[in-house]
Amino acid sequence: MISILLPDLRGGGAERVNLDLAYEFLRQGHKVEFVLMQARGEFLAEAQATFSVIDLNCPRIRHLPHVLSHYLRHCRPDALLAAMWPLTVIAPMIRFAGYRGQIVVSEHCDLSAQYASWGWAHRASLRGSMAVAYRLAHRRVGVSQGVVRDIAALSRLSLGAFNVIHNPVPPRAAPLVAELNDAEALWSTSSGARIVTVGSMKAQKNHPLLLRAFARLNRRDARLMFVGDGTGREALLSLARDLGVVDRVIFAGFQLDPTAFYKTADLFVLSSNYEGFGNVIVEAMAYGTTVVSTDCPSGPAEILENGKYGRLVPVRDPQALADAMQAALTEPHDPDLLKTRAADFAPAIAAKRYLELLCP
Repeated sequence: MISILLPDLRGGGAERVNLDLAYEFLRQGHKVEFVLMQARGEFLAEAQATFSVIDLNCPRIRHLPHVLSHYLRHCRPDALLAAMWPLTVIAPMIRFAGYRGQIVVSEHCDLSAQYASWGWAHRASLRGSMAVAYRLAHRRVGVSQGVVRDIAALSRLSLGAFNVIHNPVPPRAAPLVAELNDAEALWSTSSGARIVTVGSMKAQKNHPLLLRAFARLNRRDARLMFVGDGTGREALLSLARDLGVVDRVIFAGFQLDPTAFYKTADLFVLSSNYEGFGNVIVEAMAYGTTVVSTDCPSGPAEILENGKYGRLVPVRDPQALADAMQAALTEPHDPDLLKTRAADFAPAIAAKRYLELLCP
């Protein structure tokens, strides 16, 4: 049995990735169990429909070593896949409690960027914990080359101590007619350019940058749709009013399956300050939707092969983003080329590489 350790199953990228890996592990004959600090989140019901889900009922990270040790002693999975710091430094320490299974840790974000504002004491804790615990893990994974460079530097391990495994992005079933109709109703117009972005409304995604770039577009017929939710929603709405574009901006909220929005859009834009990989880029490409992204650390440039499959612009540059969006909306692109590139990130490919580490 393979146990997947996560904080919860909220609607984030790392949670989606581990669910997609779990489906592929199951298809390849492995029993899978999710072990959650707290059994909550948008993806919880989906996981419970197929997999065993263990609720550790552990709201505080300091209690995790004890409750995780108890779980491992009693359930004895063959392997433990832990995702996201600090779970990735706590899980390897469980070896001291007598757990003999394979422990693989995976990081899904550029941690230096994620915790840049947390101060020197936190950075020292980050570095110290990784330097010790990573050496106890049997295998270490980063979801992009950029993530691996970052966590290797933080932990003072060589690049060769890590495996780069790009995130699995499964092909989604074609959206139902009803789903397409719902998306069309939200767009509320059959003409004009349609620009979509998908992701949580948090500082990392820098949605204000996208709004400012959108306001500079020489396309009064264009509409911008945000698919996602979060604490930044009200600030974005206020900024849209200030920029005079609120009548052309649509807040669609969180969607379990955003494929109808990719399919009905003309352009997908990622405006992040940093990423671990950028699953949403691949999801958009799978529908032949052209892509513009900030060239942020880490992932977009690897997916787009430095501009071969989509436009890359500097981080935090609204004019450069606006210019790229304008060009992408007017110049032709090859949807089949984008779909072929998206297929390079099929779940079977990533799952095979993870299983080589989890079940050597």
